[in-house]
This record gives sequence, structure tokens and C-alpha cells, in this order.
Amino acid sequence: MTRRFTTTLGLLTLAAAAVPAAIAYAETEDTEQSAFREAVKFGFSGEAIQGGVMIGDAPAGTRSLSFEGAPIPIDEDGKFIIAFNRDAGQAAQLVATLDNGQTVRKFINIAPRKWQIEHVSLNRSGRTASEAFKRRRAPELAQINAARSITSDSAGWRQTFIWPVKGRISGMFGNQRVYNGTPGSYHSGIDIAAPSGTYYVAPADGVVTLAASSPFTLEGNLLMIDHGMGLNSAFLHGSEILVKPGQVVKRGEPIGRIGSTGSATGPHLHWSMKWHQARIDPILLTGAMD
Repeated sequence: MTRRFTTTLGLLTLAAAAVPAAIAYAETEDTEQSAFREAVKFGFSGEAIQGGVMIGDAPAGTRSLSFEGAPIPIDEDGKFIIAFNRDAGQAAQLVATLDNGQTVRKFINIAPRKWQIEHVSLNRSGRTASEAFKRRRAPELAQINAARSITSDSAGWRQTFIWPVKGRISGMFGNQRVYNGTPGSYHSGIDIAAPSGTYYVAPADGVVTLAASSPFTLEGNLLMIDHGMGLNSAFLHGSEILVKPGQVVKRGEPIGRIGSTGSATGPHLHWSMKWHQARIDPILLTGAMD
């Protein structure tokens, strides 16, 4: 019995010795390469869809990151955010530059959406803004652009967003009218109808970047909040704003009351969101209203 076991062990030893060193090395190298490929992968949550937002995890050792050629910041733990405009094309590219100088590229396929398009037999081509309107509008746009240029250190962008108010959805993001073949501007946010004076709350943590001291021409009492990393919210047509510029707000905190100021036909909250220049659909961050 002992002799048979010794013989078998000797045969196994000879068989192992017979394996070419190159093959053993190749197996080790393949394992290392597989581990390296796994380490430099991107991770994502969210949807790669027009009007959508994704939270990402950068590959290990990422020194810098760019999205469609523009640099984007990375949090201390490697997380970042990207978003896709309402009219985003079919694909986008992320590039991570690692500490060793290597680059890792990720091509993202963007799913298209079927927008509700309404064709109207009305010619709007002759309509132009009056000089008086342009004079009123210029400083308002300057304030809006200045507010959107502010990036705070808020971590609201990492949270699960909640609805600022519950009510009947009276306007969906992305809807558009076409006037005698000429496309009008698409709806840039989501409209929630509710009684005038109803409180609306912050959908996520953030910093107030604009709280209109008087109603804007179109937006009425306009409130804007930065959620960090270039993600911001705008709330239009309120009857009252309850917060001030620079104030830190928490998710669920009352920030205003619904109204019909500015260009509005009835009391409702228009909630729009942008990530840098990309207009995004708030419902993709909140999910359906329950």
C-alpha cells in the first residue's frame, strides 16, 4: 500500500515537472491581466438614456476623468456623475487617466426616447421679442447663468431624489410643439399642479444659488439649488420663496410655496434640472410618483 502511494506521488511529480515553464507563466500572466482588467473597469448605476443621469465609479488609480472631452470632477472615493441631454446622440465617451499615465476608455451607448410631439397649424415665424422684453430679460438671464456657474461641495447629487411636491403631473419633460413644421422649444422640466400656497421641499441636499427678490418675466419667483458636481435644480412660478442665497438646505426641507407667478396659466411647480449644459428629466431620478 505504501509502495503504491509512493509510486503514484512520483508519477504526479514527474507530470508536474513535464509542464512547460512557458505554459505555467502564460497561465499566471493571464490571471494577472484579468485582475488588471477588472481593476480598471468603470462601475455605473442609473440609465444611459436621453435625459438620464448616471453615477459612476472610476477605475482604481484614476488621476483625472473626462466626458466627451470635458474634464469632470471625481469624489474622494472615486465616484462621479454624468448626464445625457434630452437630444443626446447615440454614444458618448469617458476617458480615465491613471496614475501610471495609462488611459482607460469607456464608450457608452445612449438609448433614445420617443418624445411627445404635437403638431400645431399655427405660424409663429413672425413673432419676435420686443426691445422692452429684451431689456428686462437680459439681467434675468445673467442671474440664471451666474447661478448655474456656482458649484458647491454639496453631496446631494449622491442621494436618492424625492418629489418636491405631490400632485397631478400637468407637463412632462421633453414634450414639444411643432408649428407648421417649425419646432418650438421643448418642455425643459416637469410640471406638478397643486393648490396655490402648497409647500414644496428640496428634492435632495444642496446650496441655494438663486432666490429671486422679485418675479422674473417668465419664471416668476425663481429658486435654484446646486446639488454639487454640476447638478442643479430650478423651481419656477412659486408664490413665495422661503430660503436665501447661500443657504444650505436638506432633502425634504420646505423651500417655497407653489403659485402662478411669471408665465403660468395656473398654480403649479415647474421643476427643471441640469447637469452643466445637459437638460435632464427629473422623473429619472425620483421614479414614478406614488
